[in-house]
Amino acid sequence: MRAYVQRSGRYEERQTLCQRTAETEIRRYRIMNIIVRNEEPKDHRRTEEVAREAFWNLYFPGAAEHYVVHKMRSHPDFIQELAFVIEVDGTVEGAIFYTHSKVVTPDGEFPTISFGPVFISPKYHRQGLGRKLITHSIEKAKVMGYSAILTLGYPYHYEPYGFRGGKKYGISMPDGKFYTGLLVLPLRKTALDGIHGYAEFSEVLEAEEADILAFDASFPEKEKKVLSCQHEYEIACAQLDE
Repeated sequence: MRAYVQRSGRYEERQTLCQRTAETEIRRYRIMNIIVRNEEPKDHRRTEEVAREAFWNLYFPGAAEHYVVHKMRSHPDFIQELAFVIEVDGTVEGAIFYTHSKVVTPDGEFPTISFGPVFISPKYHRQGLGRKLITHSIEKAKVMGYSAILTLGYPYHYEPYGFRGGKKYGISMPDGKFYTGLLVLPLRKTALDGIHGYAEFSEVLEAEEADILAFDASFPEKEKKVLSCQHEYEIACAQLDE
């Protein structure tokens, strides 16, 4: 009898575990109400909070992107029509921002646009939300008549959208070198024909440490850590397209 009770107990425990697992999977894959729309003033603080959480300790101890987003909105290079948030069940859980950029050529300047920061709340990573944001914004940029998008990042993140290294188009960084992290997407087939030079991004993407710290003080305190991904990022930034 004791043996039966023990076996029965294990069966019941296993059954309970299976039920819990099933419930977890249901929550994970439940149908979410997802909306991509233009950012509005009411979204500003929430968007900055998500940016801070998404980038914290990713590239260096702490983060700067939430401050960059904050000051970007009042900069002349900011493209408000291409600032989008993504809502999940009524709550903003990610965003993408665009600014004016250009390719400086021997004959002058060729106007382009650039996106970044783009981010998703960590709890919704790998669920297709970033793809929705990027795809939606690219299509809107085409409709608005822009010629090309420049961005900086890991190639494997953006090649699925059609981005290729700047070297393919004869577009370098200001130091004249071709880096794997400089990515280019023509929005029309012949948009970059005859265009060669170096990429120049908006100054608004740069931020002083003192300003970052002052702005960050308005958020709840978070621990800054040195992580291996930060060293990997430094290596990636220096990688040449040879």
